Amino acid sequence: MLEGIEESCWADEEIVMFDEAVRRFAQDELTPENLAQWREAGMVSRDAWAKCAGTGLLGLSIAPEYGGSGGDFRHEAVLIRQFGLAGAEGFGVPLHNAICAAYIEKYGTQAQRERWLPGMCSGTFIGAIAMTEPGAGSDLQGIRTRAVADGEGYRLTGQKTFITNGQQANLIIVVAKTDPDAGSKGISLFVVETDGVEGFSRGKNFDKIGTEMGDTSELFFDNVYLPADTLIGGEEGQGLYQLMKELPKERLIIACESLAIIEAALAETITYVAERKAFGKSILQFQNTEFKLAECKTEATIARTFVDECIVRLIDGRLSAEYASMAKYWVSEAAQRIVDTCQQMFGGYGYMSEYPIAQMYKDVRVKRIYGGTTEIMKLLIARSLLK
Repeated sequence: MLEGIEESCWADEEIVMFDEAVRRFAQDELTPENLAQWREAGMVSRDAWAKCAGTGLLGLSIAPEYGGSGGDFRHEAVLIRQFGLAGAEGFGVPLHNAICAAYIEKYGTQAQRERWLPGMCSGTFIGAIAMTEPGAGSDLQGIRTRAVADGEGYRLTGQKTFITNGQQANLIIVVAKTDPDAGSKGISLFVVETDGVEGFSRGKNFDKIGTEMGDTSELFFDNVYLPADTLIGGEEGQGLYQLMKELPKERLIIACESLAIIEAALAETITYVAERKAFGKSILQFQNTEFKLAECKTEATIARTFVDECIVRLIDGRLSAEYASMAKYWVSEAAQRIVDTCQQMFGGYGYMSEYPIAQMYKDVRVKRIYGGTTEIMKLLIARSLLK
């Protein structure tokens, strides 16, 4: 297993105390029984979201003046790790906190911050961000969703897909074109409060091969009227700039999630192979097991070291798109390899759903896809080679 969070270069005494508090919350609320119920339902219960809010886990890095806890990305990283160790893959709090709320706090007007952030911290609003479309994923300039000026507001029309928190979100940041002829300067971000909005609808909750508790959906906007004050920042054409500034953090979040799965897989596997016997001795005593786990721990330690460095760079405002792409690509790929290696050591039991390693095997696969595929990450890294 990897060392505790106290060994990370960014963890001070307060962070270590917070880590313990989140661990206790996970122990009490992210129980195997609750996780199984949420997977069966295809979404996390609103009661669980409310408990996160009541414990101060929503709005972790949002300023206290808007109802947040006033932390920073270190606190988000702690939450991601503890939720991952508990097996709560698909519980969309990191997206709600570190992505959706952060867009509003960083780029919204003062009135927009006061209007939406308190509700996001209290759990009144559950956040989502709608970028991907059926015909446009990593190429954001290829989106077709339009926001057309109409009097004092806009008319929003389009379709989004693979949207995390899609069934429950009632505050959705939508990426839309306000000027199709302006290229990268023709994209804007809007906030849609969905409750009771005419023209908004949701598709079915997608049936996925992993992260089953995460509601992932299609969203439809059919001539939805949006007041002008729902345009984030109040100025058209800033959307792509805002997205590009925040995508490195999103990719670091996925690296943190992947690292948590690595740590959980190693912990489960070491316990199992120490107890499971074959030919009169524990599986751990076989040299092949020792060597394979030594390889896994080495990769895990390298991943942890690089992710820690990226967290420091993000907090200092120095995390580049290249570094974030490296972290997302390499750690997600390492997680796939390590979980596969660990699952093999369980033999037939590793294929049984009641064993956590089987769930990890399903959950880890998407890490190489969402937030930009491994192939897209390599393209982004390659662009930096001649700089």
